[in-house]
Amino acid sequence: MADPSTASLIDLGGGSFRMGTADPRFPGDGEGPVRTVSLSPFSIAAELVTNDRFATFVQATGHLTAAERDGSSFVFAGLLSDRFEPTRGVAGAEWWRVVDGVDWRHPEGPHSDLSGRGDHPVVHVDWFDASAFAAYEQLRLPTEAEWEFAARGGLDQAVYPWGDELTPRGEHRCNIWQGVFPSCNTLDDGWFGTSPVTAYPPNRLGVRDAAGNVWEWCADWFDPIFHVDGPGADPSGPSDGERRAMRGGSYLCHESHCDRYRVGARTSNTPDTTTGRPRRPGRPLIFR
Repeated sequence: MADPSTASLIDLGGGSFRMGTADPRFPGDGEGPVRTVSLSPFSIAAELVTNDRFATFVQATGHLTAAERDGSSFVFAGLLSDRFEPTRGVAGAEWWRVVDGVDWRHPEGPHSDLSGRGDHPVVHVDWFDASAFAAYEQLRLPTEAEWEFAARGGLDQAVYPWGDELTPRGEHRCNIWQGVFPSCNTLDDGWFGTSPVTAYPPNRLGVRDAAGNVWEWCADWFDPIFHVDGPGADPSGPSDGERRAMRGGSYLCHESHCDRYRVGARTSNTPDTTTGRPRRPGRPLIFR
C-alpha cells in the first residue's frame, strides 16, 4: 500500500483516447461531444493529497490558505452537530453552510480537528492553494484531458473508472451518498464524510478516488463549448475564463441530484472558492 503522506506518481505513456460522453443529462456542463484526444507522456499522483502531505507543505512554506485568510468556508450541514450555532446557507443548495473558523485544519469549524484523518484528503483549499502545493512538490495540476485519461484506467468510454456498473457484485468502489439526499445517508459504503485515500482499490492504471470522495481541481479554465473545436493534441482549455474545471465528484454526490462521479462528467467553480475540494497533482514525464 502506498504511503499517503508522500507523493506516489504513476508514469503514463500518453496516447489517444475517446474523451467526454454523449450523455446529455447536464447540457450546460459540456460533457460532450465524444472526441479523440491524444496526450504526450505524463505522470499523475496515484492518490489524492492527504492532510499529512498538506501539513508538510504548510510547515515548510508557511502557506496560508484562502479559508484561513477569509475566516470561513462552506461545510455540509449534515457534518454539523444539532447544537452548532446558527449558520447561513447557500441559496438553492441549503445543505452548504457558511461556517466561521473553518479551514483545512478545522474541517467542520474551530471545534474540529484532523485527529484520525491524516490519510484523508485535505479540504477547504481553493485553486490557488492547490497550485501552490503542486509547485512546492515540483508538480502541477493536471489538465482535464490528463485527468480523464488517468481516471478512465484504459477503459474506452466506460461510465466509471472500473466499468459500467456502479457496484459490481454489490461492491462499493467509491465514496458517494447512498439513500435520500440530503436527509438520509444509509452509509452503505461505510463513510459519511471523507474517506482515507487508500480506502478503495485503484483502477487499472493505479489511480484511486477518480470517482467520489472529494472534487479535484484541474488546471484548465472551464468552458462548456471550447473543446468542441479545440485542439485534439494535449488540450489545455481556453486561455482565460472565470471558473476553473473540477472533476470526480464527492462524498455528497448522488444520482438524484449530481451524479458527476461519472468519469466523463465535469463541473467548475471560481478559483477562489473553498469547500471539500482538494486536488491531484500531475506533471509531464521527464525522460533522463
